[in-house]
Amino acid sequence: MPLKKEECDNAINVLEQTIKALREKDPIKLRELSDRTIHSASTEQNPGSITSAVIIYTLSKLIERRDYSKIKNWDKFVTKFNSLIKLAIDALKKQNLKAYEKHLQKARKSLESISVNLKQYIREIIQKASINKSSKLYEHGISLGQTAKLLGVTEWEIAEYSGQRGIADNSQNESIAVEKRAKIALEFFQ
Repeated sequence: MPLKKEECDNAINVLEQTIKALREKDPIKLRELSDRTIHSASTEQNPGSITSAVIIYTLSKLIERRDYSKIKNWDKFVTKFNSLIKLAIDALKKQNLKAYEKHLQKARKSLESISVNLKQYIREIIQKASINKSSKLYEHGISLGQTAKLLGVTEWEIAEYSGQRGIADNSQNESIAVEKRAKIALEFFQ
């Protein structure tokens, strides 16, 4: 099923801005772009939006922590990564979602294999990014099970992260006072 035009245009815009923010080493812009992608991912639930949210967030962390400076071929990586993102943009313009997702997966793999010395560390960042983004999807109203399935993480990881961040008790899921919950439970059994 093709993406709606406004979602497709948003994804293209996010990817184009990602290319620029990566070149400029702007972690704040990358994080904003990743968050913007989560909204699309929550409405469309397509793997491409989810993958882009995770890889963009991972890049923001690498730049924010200045980990990129430990990577010998960082500039070559950026060139390769951005060329894969441009291919994903071209695929989106043609409404070819399979190619779009394939190019994003290749971009993710290039990120995972950027440095032999940092490979495990980068995988951990990607895993944490997946958990972070899954909690955001959960916050947007996607069920815990569906969110876990979409991002390849466990429901436990999402629940634990969400609990640490207070997401389960946000304004959309307001907590009910203990006395009121007890009263509701007693009424249920009468």
